[in-house]
Amino acid sequence: MPAYHCNMPHPGTVVGNMAMLPLRTKYRGPAPLMAGEGIDVVDEALQYFKANVFFRTYEVKGECDRTLIYITLYITECLKKLAKCKDKNTGSNEMYSLAVSKFPIPGDPTFPLNAVYGKPKNDADLELMQQYLQQLRQETGLRVCERVFNTPDGKPSKWWLCFTKKKFMDKSLLAPSA
Repeated sequence: MPAYHCNMPHPGTVVGNMAMLPLRTKYRGPAPLMAGEGIDVVDEALQYFKANVFFRTYEVKGECDRTLIYITLYITECLKKLAKCKDKNTGSNEMYSLAVSKFPIPGDPTFPLNAVYGKPKNDADLELMQQYLQQLRQETGLRVCERVFNTPDGKPSKWWLCFTKKKFMDKSLLAPSA
């Protein structure tokens, strides 16, 4: 069975070689706002996460797939943080802290997938990519937290947390010591 790929229509905006896809979000940032109540790339990454996380290789079919890969890797980091949280409020605080913490972007020596992602061409692209990735991280963290704590007793869902040790493509967005 092949991995799931991004099915979002490409809006045409690319930073580095990663698509800037529309989001349904309340967070400020450069992502185009999604019109209507459809599925955005964060929803798609969450929908495919449990299947895609088992793949050690992933054939990149375009800029939209690079956005999906980044979100999938970030979901894993979110789950690692949420595994230590006892309730949704604590989880929300952890997700916000993780989203706004310093993180490597494509082109940085510590970024794990520099072979797949293009380095921003100039300082303006660098700033745009940082803002877009932070906006993706904030929205993804919020939605992961909602799903993990969507249980009758308010405790974290074991059906989400069982994926904390899985590594999509055998990679992690954080350094091994983190």
